[in-house]
Amino acid sequence: MIYITKYLSPLGGMTMASDGTHLTGLWFDGQKYFPARLAGEEKGLPLFGQVRTWLDGYFRGENPPVRFGVRAEGSLFRRAVWELLRAIPYGTTMTYGQLARALEERTGRRCAAQAVGGAVGHNPVSVIIPCHRVVGTNGSLTGYAGGIGKKYALLQLEGADMTKLHLPAAR
Repeated sequence: MIYITKYLSPLGGMTMASDGTHLTGLWFDGQKYFPARLAGEEKGLPLFGQVRTWLDGYFRGENPPVRFGVRAEGSLFRRAVWELLRAIPYGTTMTYGQLARALEERTGRRCAAQAVGGAVGHNPVSVIIPCHRVVGTNGSLTGYAGGIGKKYALLQLEGADMTKLHLPAAR
């Protein structure tokens, strides 16, 4: 059974999902790759209260520890990328290429930055698995399913060094 609830963040509405034990999804409402058919029972799980408390602290500019279970469902490759995302320190950024090289070191297999980008973009647990901390090699704030404006705001909230980062050029 999937359980869902809503959260109103300073950046807009968010939807949480749980299997009853773990947080399995956290999306900005309407973001790219939001599950088209997310059907679940609205329920006030204790876990959702823990996630709300975490999000409240995070959006106050704190770096709270994650003390609840997170289970992101995906292929082995995607889960490996998401695990690397969780290791990116608060307030810092990493490039897609750096992530690809880190994955190569871990697995001993070649990995393209574009493949890593696809996994980053499909992260089902936004903010907590910090895909917003990944930027282009040239410092471009590309590839955030929640929207570039939200990515910028999240990095600013964390106090990331924004001097070398920029919005992607309009096409």
